[in-house]
Amino acid sequence: MTTDNRVQVSVLGLGAMGSALAGALLKAGYPTTVWNRSPEKAEHLVAQGAEAAATARDAVRAGRVVIACLLDHASVQEVLDPLADELAGRTLINVTTTTPAQSRESAAWAAGAGIAYLDGGIMAVPHMIGRPESSILYSGSAEVFHQYQPLLDTWGTSTYFGEDAGLASLYDLALLASMYVMFAGFVHGAAMVAPAGVTAGRFAAMAAPWLTAMTGGFHGFAEVIDGGDYTVEGQQSLEFSNLGDLLAASSDQGISTEVVEMVQRLIQRQIDAGHGEEGFARIIESIKQPG
Repeated sequence: MTTDNRVQVSVLGLGAMGSALAGALLKAGYPTTVWNRSPEKAEHLVAQGAEAAATARDAVRAGRVVIACLLDHASVQEVLDPLADELAGRTLINVTTTTPAQSRESAAWAAGAGIAYLDGGIMAVPHMIGRPESSILYSGSAEVFHQYQPLLDTWGTSTYFGEDAGLASLYDLALLASMYVMFAGFVHGAAMVAPAGVTAGRFAAMAAPWLTAMTGGFHGFAEVIDGGDYTVEGQQSLEFSNLGDLLAASSDQGISTEVVEMVQRLIQRQIDAGHGEEGFARIIESIKQPG
């Protein structure tokens, strides 16, 4: 059941993301208490109507729902472990970036302490919080998700993946893996054209629409991968996907070939195994079974 009585919320951690989350809650009318190790980071939120807590314990005492947005899993443990007694009977929503195993560890700790727990992965940068393009992934307590979805929706589109507290983190990090490898490819391309006097800005103007168009191929790759048949007609073969020319051109431009070599190794392993005529999507087998 969804309820939204503008519950009292406490936000622990006021880095760029934590501050954005607290700011969105204040804008939506939630009474919000904030805490950070560096108290000065709370000043701009106090000016917006937040209450600043002197200690993390004071912040927890003030909130029915406690939001943790800290540096990492170790920070979460350092701050929250001593406060298990205060958190008991409250709701903890942890949106700190952690691994799936760490998220499950936090969920188990919370269950043992009588704390309702929801884990979150934020698919946004701070300035996106509260805007439609912001997406927050959740897993853990279904009751917490549904009860406080109006609160969660102040930050962006909320998606729930189930009771396994590690699933949101798994999706989060998998999506980030896709992003970082794509960014690395763009930066490699910018480095390739730089010796020819082409600015990164000019290259970006060409790369953005090209890469956007290419993401349309994800669904085709997904169908092949899910079907497990890399011989389906219409795929670009691994042999045709050989990146030798790209590597040579990169070397000729005097830049590192590390980014492209990574992809070439995945391709070559499948060619060497006798699958050269099969589709490019087969490189997932190289990834799933590291050499």
